[in-house]
Amino acid sequence: MSLDLFFQYLFAGITYGSIYAIVAIGFNIIYNTTGIINFAQGEFVMLGGMISISLLPFMPLPLAIAGAVAITMVIGALMEICFIRWLESPSVLRMIIITIGISILLRESALHIWGESIRSLPYFYGNEISAFTIGSVRFSPQVLWVIIACGLMVIALSIFFKMTPVGREMRACAANRTAALLCGISTRNMVTLSFMLSAGIGALAGCVMSPITYTQYDIGTTLAIKGFTVAILGGLGNYPGAVAAGILLGTLEAFSISVVPLAFQDAVAITILLLILFIRPHGLFGSSEAARLKDF
Repeated sequence: MSLDLFFQYLFAGITYGSIYAIVAIGFNIIYNTTGIINFAQGEFVMLGGMISISLLPFMPLPLAIAGAVAITMVIGALMEICFIRWLESPSVLRMIIITIGISILLRESALHIWGESIRSLPYFYGNEISAFTIGSVRFSPQVLWVIIACGLMVIALSIFFKMTPVGREMRACAANRTAALLCGISTRNMVTLSFMLSAGIGALAGCVMSPITYTQYDIGTTLAIKGFTVAILGGLGNYPGAVAAGILLGTLEAFSISVVPLAFQDAVAITILLLILFIRPHGLFGSSEAARLKDF
C-alpha cells in the first residue's frame, strides 16, 4: 500500500468514524438518563437530513438546518411521551423492541413522504472541486465540518452535564431516579429532555454528513448498528470514549476495503460488536455496569 493511499484511507476513516461517534453520543445521552438503548437513533439522523433538504428551498442553509434540528427534537419528545412515558418499570428487552418498532414506523413514514430517492444538502463551504490538499491527499472541505461538529458536541455536552443545573439534574436522574424524584427533580421531564437532546444531535449529524454520504429514507438502520457498536466499544455513557471508538471503527472499515469486498464492509461493525459483547461487554473505556447488556 502506498503512503498516499494510506492517508486517503485514514482521512476517510476519521470522517466516517466521526459520524458514527455522533450517533453513539445520541445513544449515550438517553442511556445515561434512562438506561434505555434507543435503536431509533439512526432515524433521527435520517430525519435531520431529509427535513433540512425539504426546508432548503424556502430558507437559507443555516435556518434549514436549525429548523430540521428543532422539528426532529419535537419528534423525539413525542416519541418519548407517546411510547415510553406510560410504561411502568419496563424490561430492557421490552424497551429495545419498542424502539425498534418506532424506528420502523419512522422509516416507513419517511418512505411515504420522501420516496426512495437519494438526496443531499449542498456543501457548507466550497464544493468537491475545491477540496483541500495535504501532500498529495485530497479531501472534501465538508470533512472538516464533520470533525469539528463531533469535537464541539463532546465539549458542549461535557460542559452541559457538569456545569449547568439541568445537566446536573439529568445526571442525578441517571444515578438514582428515585432519589432524584425525592429531591424534587421532575424525572419525567428529564427523560423527555434526554430524548429531545439526543434527537437534536442526531439531526445535526444528518445535516452535516448529508453532503458527503447523501441521505435516503433507509440509512437509519445501518447508522444505528454502527452507532451502537461504537457506543459499546467506547463504553456506554462515555462521550470521549465514543469519539475514540468511532474513529477506530471508521478507520478499520476504511482499511478493510483493501482486504474484503466493499459489499462486506458492514460486516466489520457487526463482527466488532459481537466480539466486544462476548469478550469485553463494558467496552474499551467503560465501566462494568454496561456489561448487563449481554443479559438480553
